[in-house]
Amino acid sequence: MSRMSTRILGFAAAAALCGTVAAQNVAVVNNKPIPKAVEDSYVKQIGQQDTPELRKRVRDQLVEREILMQEAAKRGIPDRPEVKFQLDITRQNTIIQGLLRDEMKRNPITDDTLKAEYDKQKAAAGDKEYKAHHILVESEAEAKDIIDQLNKGAKFEDLAKKSKDPGSAANGGDLDWASPGNYVKPFSDALVKLDKGKYTQAPVQTQFGWHVIRLDDVRDQQPPPFDQVKQQISEALQQQRVQAFIDSLKKKAVVK
Repeated sequence: MSRMSTRILGFAAAAALCGTVAAQNVAVVNNKPIPKAVEDSYVKQIGQQDTPELRKRVRDQLVEREILMQEAAKRGIPDRPEVKFQLDITRQNTIIQGLLRDEMKRNPITDDTLKAEYDKQKAAAGDKEYKAHHILVESEAEAKDIIDQLNKGAKFEDLAKKSKDPGSAANGGDLDWASPGNYVKPFSDALVKLDKGKYTQAPVQTQFGWHVIRLDDVRDQQPPPFDQVKQQISEALQQQRVQAFIDSLKKKAVVK
């Protein structure tokens, strides 16, 4: 083979190598390549259909970010203490989130578990809903005075304007329809004992203060179908399991 032929083959091989390297990058910014693998990861994380238009948007963003990163490096931004601190916090958060996802993957919540929790909540809620009004005050004496005024003919809704509960005071003390399980136990115990249209003749104490409660109506409760609340139950159980996992690690840790 002649020397000329050898040189031509060498140029061809070099060109082929350059083409392969270029194919591995989506762009080169000031001689710094942006690997296609980075673009692939961004596209996957976005979670949308992989299209040329999406790829172009991602590429443009990656190029812009690289330009800004290079300028930040020139100014020494990455070496500033406050930036290092934020980077460390972000790194920790990312790793912790990865740990929690891994824990949930190792201990997945099954459909049987979700159904059991649904049945438990349905039983706790009961088969009745109660429509009630209440007035919340600071002291037992205030509550007794309200009951005395009601016994003398005062209108419940008018007295409820003085209630400490801002959510219901503006509506005359109206709590709308709810199952007893939605209330703290002393409140729900007093509520379910009332006859329709009657109010408590003795103040009811909870951690929120002293209540005067009136029962307006009772109706059968129709719980939502399992499939309708399945995702909500799953998220709640995941939060509980994550917290339990964290608590178990804290118990094992040696902290001085």
